[in-house]
Amino acid sequence: MSCFLLYLAVLGLQTGAGAMDWTFTRSGEMDITDCPITYFGQKYNKLYAAFNDNRFALCFNGAYEEGAQNDCIVMSGGTADRGNWSVLAHEIPTGSGVHKMLPALKHAGKCVNVIPLKDHQYSEIQQVELGNFGAQAILAIRTYSGYTDTDLVAYAQVKGQTVSKHVFQANETSMGVITDMSGCRLSGSVYMINTTIRNPDVCATVTCDVNGLATVVSDCVPMHHCQGNGSCAFDAMCTLTASTVIDFVGRVHTVTDRCGYTLMKSEAVPNIRIQGVFKERRRKDVSFLDHVIVHLDKQDAKLKLLQGGRVEINEISQALDTTATVVHGVELTKGQSGVTVKISQSNYTVTVFFDGNTVQIHLKGESAAAVHGLCGNSSVDLSEERVSEHSIAGCETQHEEAKDGMINCNASTEWCQLMWQDPFTRCHMQIDPEPFVSACISNLCQSPAVDGLKCHLMEAYARACRQQNNITVEDWRSTAGCAAGPEAMCRDKFCSDHEFCGVSYDGKAHCLCRALLASDYRSKDKFGEPAVCSHTSASVTMYCCLLLEKGIDYTRLHLNDESCKGDIDDKNHMVSFNFDRDHTCGAIIKANSSKITYKNVIMTPNISSVVTRYSNVQMDFSCHFDQPDPEGLSIKIKDSPVIKHLTSGEWDYTLTLSAYTDPGRTQPIESSTGVLLNEKIWVEIKAYGLEGNALAIVTESCWATDQLSSNGSIRYDLITAGCPNPADSTVDIEGNGQGTSNYFSFNMFRFLGRDSEIFLHCRVDLCVQQGDSCIQVCNPAARRRRSLPTIDAEGDPSIVTMAWA
Repeated sequence: MSCFLLYLAVLGLQTGAGAMDWTFTRSGEMDITDCPITYFGQKYNKLYAAFNDNRFALCFNGAYEEGAQNDCIVMSGGTADRGNWSVLAHEIPTGSGVHKMLPALKHAGKCVNVIPLKDHQYSEIQQVELGNFGAQAILAIRTYSGYTDTDLVAYAQVKGQTVSKHVFQANETSMGVITDMSGCRLSGSVYMINTTIRNPDVCATVTCDVNGLATVVSDCVPMHHCQGNGSCAFDAMCTLTASTVIDFVGRVHTVTDRCGYTLMKSEAVPNIRIQGVFKERRRKDVSFLDHVIVHLDKQDAKLKLLQGGRVEINEISQALDTTATVVHGVELTKGQSGVTVKISQSNYTVTVFFDGNTVQIHLKGESAAAVHGLCGNSSVDLSEERVSEHSIAGCETQHEEAKDGMINCNASTEWCQLMWQDPFTRCHMQIDPEPFVSACISNLCQSPAVDGLKCHLMEAYARACRQQNNITVEDWRSTAGCAAGPEAMCRDKFCSDHEFCGVSYDGKAHCLCRALLASDYRSKDKFGEPAVCSHTSASVTMYCCLLLEKGIDYTRLHLNDESCKGDIDDKNHMVSFNFDRDHTCGAIIKANSSKITYKNVIMTPNISSVVTRYSNVQMDFSCHFDQPDPEGLSIKIKDSPVIKHLTSGEWDYTLTLSAYTDPGRTQPIESSTGVLLNEKIWVEIKAYGLEGNALAIVTESCWATDQLSSNGSIRYDLITAGCPNPADSTVDIEGNGQGTSNYFSFNMFRFLGRDSEIFLHCRVDLCVQQGDSCIQVCNPAARRRRSLPTIDAEGDPSIVTMAWA
């Protein structure tokens, strides 16, 4: 066996392939990018060594800790207390002596990580080698005279669990031993390479090939699910999110219109019909599942599941909570994430979950049953499942809109593919992720990011795994970058038929206008219909959601007389302003021989503050008694495109100040970008050309003026002394002093009574990092001073400026 180790070492040294040479004591972290190791199907670019007298461990996800869910190779330690690491690169062709000793090794070798271990007297005790053979890996060990253990034991661990144990006698290890460390991992289980195993726990046969890929052949026919004891039972789930449908057998199709459809009906559960109604949201050409209706024909009852976790039974709202309520023999439960309806009938159970965006229908029973509707047969023409009762005239009309340039389909596709990776792999054997990945890509490639669909299909996949297999996918939200907790954003929020609940420009949930309603008014720059006049009164009615789009707080509007405010209809979300001859509300009245004119103004109240985040509004409307000719209502708000500036200091580095419309800072604000008052924006300050581990940038202060000079006569502070202005609750700063970039956010404003440009100035200092001495702590009681002075230069080179036109 020793020939193998010598063979590798000689080849490596002959080619001069030592990519790295590094020494460590007791523990160490190695960057093995030059010789990565694929360990049971997972590729790693880092290696962590930790050892004592009893143990030597090589781990891939961090330093070894007993009981931790880590991937490790744990071996007897001997008396070594220090080690070296180097990389030897050389091609080892298939058919070599190594391959003959390990017949399952099918790939050529590329390189070897060599780790010799020594004691405090620098005597060589043991040598460990990890070889890269493409999708496979080998472990080689040799011990020397100073090694004290009689036998050497090597454990292969995956997620902290031992998957194989290798025991070698002293006479073997002194000559050198070699073993295969290849395999597959699937759904939390590990399979050795080149094996085929039937797993009764999941009713499937698993094959692990030489590339570390596992394939599964299920024993269960479509719409059946494994019971965990080798038997299959009728158990199917249908998922609908936005416009995509994943039916009971995993087929994916799309609803392209805004009609009502039968989702599920079956003879197995007679007198039960589940229907879904689709509507548009921000775009006319993209459909969304709007609400779900469960018909209980025998009880002559209709349960309507609406956005915001609201439930109506026969058009009457129901108050629900986490305690199950039984109505018409149906169990209703309302949780943080949505509403669940459970129906038990004829040895079958139907569970319907709806969170305002996604519905999942779970059908279980003793035997197979035919199912109709979009969940049962995706090959049926959509028109055959259309329900006239819930389909308005023209709902099937297709609309076209210009492509949304903000949608990055490639990035969305890559993100949706996360469902093929850990921690979702625990579910793969039981539930195929492919339909969920396909539906995820379909949704995200056609819907704007502000629709908030990004995490819904992942949530649905995790929920399906939990409901059908009692498997909880741990920490998937942090892995995918999804908000913690599934709580419904629009919980208990009522929106009218022409609205939907979504995130507005201020980052909060509001009732927003549907595209078909809003498009006509937007094109005419109007908020509603023209003024309505009679011989005694005048009125104007506007859509609240259209006003909201322009950042207008409709609750604060009034007529010339400030006591005359708008009347808001809580059902249709429209605001009306009225006056008549007896109550003129400050209207200006003009009379001549031909007509009498009443003129009034809808406006915002006077504000004494220095800044405001709402636009001043002044909309005139008037009525003529004899010849009514109402003026169209319109207002044009001056948007504020951000201009980016780059400023370099006197040192050899560059500072940039960039503004974005999203918290992930992927959507930059450009000269053509419209920014509304009170819209949340994110500003990132970044340094290029600095050593990331030596220097940090600290944003000391940021302020706005009404002129280019940073010493303008009017000044409004956003950040002072490295922390948000305590008088402005919209300001938030992240990562200040933690590296070569930080960012802050605030809601857009303008200077009251001024239409001039607004300039933003930031003072940025460089700080020498020593521990966390540069990090700004904004709790006044805990605030720390930096132990080393900041670096600055004469002439304030660190002030960078950008402006809104």
